[in-house]
Amino acid sequence: MPAAAVQAAPGLCIGPVCGDEITRSAKHHFQLRLRLSDQQGHHERLIVDCRDGHLSPAVGPVERGHARAVAQKACRLAGSASA
Repeated sequence: MPAAAVQAAPGLCIGPVCGDEITRSAKHHFQLRLRLSDQQGHHERLIVDCRDGHLSPAVGPVERGHARAVAQKACRLAGSASA
């Protein structure tokens, strides 16, 4: 069964970074896929491991501090946050 995309309206934002199109990985239930954008016009897709907060890729155009905060919030909302 394909994972359904969740659209946050207007998005899950922390500081200048917003995430939308949040989906759970069909293969690894502890991973979420997010599309991130920032106020400077940077866009990227990344995967977060909700067990430890690891972002992949580790470096990208969107500032990683805010990207990590958005990813952790998405994990909490999805019920996949680490203890």
